[in-house]
Amino acid sequence: MTTLFIRGGTVVNADRAFKADVITQDGKITAVGENLSAPVGATIVDAGGQYVMPGGIDPHTHMQLPFMGTTTMDDFFTGTAAGLAGGNTTIIDFVIPNPQQPIMEAYQTWRGWAEKAASDYSFHVAITWWDETVKRDMGTLVQTEGVNSFKHFMAYKNAIMCDDETLVNSFKRCLELGAMPTVHAENGELVYLLQKTVAEMGIKGPEGHPLSRPPMVEGEAANRAIAIADVLNVPIYVVHVSCIEAAEAIARARARGQRVYGEVLAGHLVVDDSVYRHPDFATAAAHVMSPPFRPKGNQEFLWRGLQSGSLHTTATDHCTFCAAQKAAGKDDFSKIPNGTGGVEERLAVVWDDGVNTGRITPSEFVAITSANTAKLFNIYPQKGSVSVGADADLVVWDPAGTKTLSAKTQFSKGDFNIFEGRTVKGIPSHTVSQGELVFVQGDLRAVNGKGRYIKRPAFNDNFAANKLRADALAPTAVKR
Repeated sequence: MTTLFIRGGTVVNADRAFKADVITQDGKITAVGENLSAPVGATIVDAGGQYVMPGGIDPHTHMQLPFMGTTTMDDFFTGTAAGLAGGNTTIIDFVIPNPQQPIMEAYQTWRGWAEKAASDYSFHVAITWWDETVKRDMGTLVQTEGVNSFKHFMAYKNAIMCDDETLVNSFKRCLELGAMPTVHAENGELVYLLQKTVAEMGIKGPEGHPLSRPPMVEGEAANRAIAIADVLNVPIYVVHVSCIEAAEAIARARARGQRVYGEVLAGHLVVDDSVYRHPDFATAAAHVMSPPFRPKGNQEFLWRGLQSGSLHTTATDHCTFCAAQKAAGKDDFSKIPNGTGGVEERLAVVWDDGVNTGRITPSEFVAITSANTAKLFNIYPQKGSVSVGADADLVVWDPAGTKTLSAKTQFSKGDFNIFEGRTVKGIPSHTVSQGELVFVQGDLRAVNGKGRYIKRPAFNDNFAANKLRADALAPTAVKR
């Protein structure tokens, strides 16, 4: 294995920043401190004037996703390779069983697809139906496969949508197992109705997509999922929070002491819904994802949620469909495959719009791009920390470096970039994965199959605290 000596940088962790050299050996960080001596034979990286941070962890990607009769352009190799180019060293993707498909069968299928990954990866598993075999298999996934989170789609009626009964059963099982329930919060019944209503108004292009999924559709579902979690006394994680209504629901719940966590996509922080009215169909359709991009004003509110601590992580929902695939919905916006890219751009966009504007500090940047995800999904400090014993997954960050984001220069196999033409200041100069230099000054050195499956153990602290609180407040029968 390679020995690396990263010299003269400023180490940035979620809790503090300090001048230090970093030594990695055999895939682990072995020393962090000032004025260290380079080990014999070490590869030296000069980080003078740069930051040394934990590699990004993207908690929400869809590589090689079969969806609406087609499959995303990025598979687990090209998608994770693009992530490495952007400073991301770990992804958490999704196993999505078909209705009635055994969830262990789906899990093994996804594990097979992911064997070509260039970076470390892990999985959330979606619960798309319910019976006793699903309950049993959730136990197997947690106890033997290192899965500690389960996804619930509250949208996509007649496909993978969870009804309230499934939510209740699965949330209850998550609590028993010490696993985090996560939700895609949109009211699927309302979306189904509004898609028909908008089409009947003669609006069949991409501009109909946000009309069929207004913010309150997301707000209602977020409130409902949070309420179910509150009654069952289980922590909950809300993915891709896109609007004021959903962010407020999380903030309210947290203010009354509930353990609710929120994720924001880089795209939702900087792109607004005007993109759907672009005169070119392909451009408008390229932005179709759910939840959709929101009216101006929502972006600033999401930033404030990250600043205040009511929102916790940033992700991408990286899910790349090309123009030919999106054209399936040329005459019906509801047939446009949902998804956009971003795994390669997330860190630079969040840094440029967050750190460079004073919204967040470099340490807060580390929190929302890696450390919080590692903590919430129980892989900290193995991931998300520049500390002795942690995995040697690092990004050397050049705060003065600039780049204009474009589909023409991206490593992702998608043919569109939702950040097209945006010039960012602050980019990775080097990415280190498992102690190996995998991206050096624009040179991507990703290796097919080098990524490892990361097991995430069941939880203890948050769930134990919830149980203690429930015991303390347990009602008693009246003796008559």
